[in-house]
Amino acid sequence: MAKSKVLVVGGTGYIGKRIVKASLAQGHITYVLQRREMGLDIDKIQMLLSFKKQGARLIQGSFSDHQSLVDAVKQVDVVICTMSGVHFRSHNILLQLKLVDAIKEAGNIKRFIPSEFGTDPSRMGHALEPGRVSFDEKMRVRRAIEDAKIPFTYVTANCFAGYFAGNLSQMETLLPPRDKVTIYGDGNVKVVYMDEDDVALYTIKTIDDPRTLNKTLNIRPPENILSQRELVEKWEKLIGKELQKISLSQEDFLASMKGLDFASQVGVGHYYHFFYEGCLTNFEIGEEGEEASELYPDVKYTRMDEYLRIYL
Repeated sequence: MAKSKVLVVGGTGYIGKRIVKASLAQGHITYVLQRREMGLDIDKIQMLLSFKKQGARLIQGSFSDHQSLVDAVKQVDVVICTMSGVHFRSHNILLQLKLVDAIKEAGNIKRFIPSEFGTDPSRMGHALEPGRVSFDEKMRVRRAIEDAKIPFTYVTANCFAGYFAGNLSQMETLLPPRDKVTIYGDGNVKVVYMDEDDVALYTIKTIDDPRTLNKTLNIRPPENILSQRELVEKWEKLIGKELQKISLSQEDFLASMKGLDFASQVGVGHYYHFFYEGCLTNFEIGEEGEEASELYPDVKYTRMDEYLRIYL
């Protein structure tokens, strides 16, 4: 069977550039949307040109020009959207509604993967304000997809290692501490840490797989289901030193939200659900989902002790 042609929207972003690379590596004809709004953003332009050198095809389009999106979508079989959904960068989740309209009109897409890649928003109806906005908006996009009867796969990838593992899950740095570390509660709540390149590969694996049609792909391979303490222990073993551990109670952690800017309040709320409540692992995957490492045992996913070595 011929491999699907793929359009990546948001291809210059944090996950998007990895999706482009994985799609090309897996042998898919890969298009990347070149948005007219890029203007003078030289870094994005040069990244697009580097994709072109690697074999990707650039296609122009704009979210302010509906027909350009329809025309772009008609070139491919699969659309993967990776637009940012985090408030401290850019937050564009609802722009996807325009993409959904274009896919509906084009009528040819056999799989749409919207921009999620974090927590399953369908399980976050109880989430704290203001952080719940991320989940609420993703659910609006899901409803639009399903109302339009667009074939989909939702990808929940849990904690990106670059943001959550390399820093031992500390909130104000992206580098691992070498002296003392803040532990959330008792530090024993299980979360899932994923190398972003593995997230991209698992995502591309789904697009021609009937087992993931109209389902959620949960990326939580067993050896990457770790507590924060287990992650810290891996780092301590690598550096040959025990860190001073400062436990932060749930009450004190939530109190720290007061006075923070909006983006920081969103982050605190998400950390609460991950590291105190355990929302990433406190459920069994039902019939509506599949687990990535079970579907694709050929993927040699990165374990976190291996991942942390780059920080030595």
